[in-house]
Amino acid sequence: MIQQFPLYNPRPEFYKDLNHYGPLFSYIIAPFALLPDYIGAPLWMLALTSILYFSIKDLNLKTWQHIVIFWLCLNSLIGSLTNVQFNIASVALIIYSYTLIRKEKDVWAAFVIMLGVFVKLYGIVGFAFFLFSKHKPKLILWSFIWGAIFFALPMLISSPDFIIKQYVCWFHDLIAKNGINNTSLMQNVSVFGMIKRVSGHYEWSNLPVLLGGLLISAIPYVQFRKYKEERFQLLTLALVLIFTVIFSTGSEPNTYIFAIVGVALWFVIQPRPFDKIVWILLILVMWITSFGNSFLFPHSIYRTYILPYAFQVIPCVLIWLRIVYELIVTPTRIPSNEAINSNSRTGL
Repeated sequence: MIQQFPLYNPRPEFYKDLNHYGPLFSYIIAPFALLPDYIGAPLWMLALTSILYFSIKDLNLKTWQHIVIFWLCLNSLIGSLTNVQFNIASVALIIYSYTLIRKEKDVWAAFVIMLGVFVKLYGIVGFAFFLFSKHKPKLILWSFIWGAIFFALPMLISSPDFIIKQYVCWFHDLIAKNGINNTSLMQNVSVFGMIKRVSGHYEWSNLPVLLGGLLISAIPYVQFRKYKEERFQLLTLALVLIFTVIFSTGSEPNTYIFAIVGVALWFVIQPRPFDKIVWILLILVMWITSFGNSFLFPHSIYRTYILPYAFQVIPCVLIWLRIVYELIVTPTRIPSNEAINSNSRTGL
């Protein structure tokens, strides 16, 4: 960015991939990129892990619930870390957007939402918690303020003309990447990808499916009286994290850290004793979605059926539908959970 070399052009002398992050990402990665790789890469992975750890710890849960979430997410976390991906931080920013709104720190909630937007767009889903805010005008105002700051910040070490052009290039890059994802084996591991791969109709538009997913996810929002209930909010957070992956053409096996965190959160706030269906859904997600490409799952089945047809998404879709059902039909005031938390030493 300092040299004003187009950010989205190939640079084979440095790397074989293409950059798909916003100009603001330059500030975030610079302290790590300027170090030798054997120092910068481990520190970068430590930073990613730390922000996810502290974001989960910030959730109003009991110690055993935090521990279970950490263990359930471990394999997916390792998968994302081996690819040195920012997705881990994106998950944390979404969680922080919820916790900061709940704590009525809307200025900083707007900060993390817009930071996520200007780095990798995923942060936009943080606005799903807008209706939980007690200071909606402040959240809107500061979203515009932080958006303006993040838009202009890269200009301090470059030039306004160059940065504006790069935002335009970023827009076109994301459109092009979306087209490539449509037929890529390792991308579009989503509801879109599964439908297209099974049917063979890659020309079908994603829009009807996306609108259907949005409509189903929005159904629980008509229950205004439940907005203040913490379990309703936590279920919504889990729903948003899962939705972000299963309805994204940019999803890949390592992006499923979003969904696994959402599934783990959903699991730990279930009333105990856990229903059989809860255990079955959790095992399916962990075995197929999280450990599908490991030695714990038959490699031939994974390579022949799961990966080519994006079947990793199915268990997450089932839990996403289950969460929608729970948000609609189950009470959010569950004194049994309070009793559960007070007796958490009895274990799962």
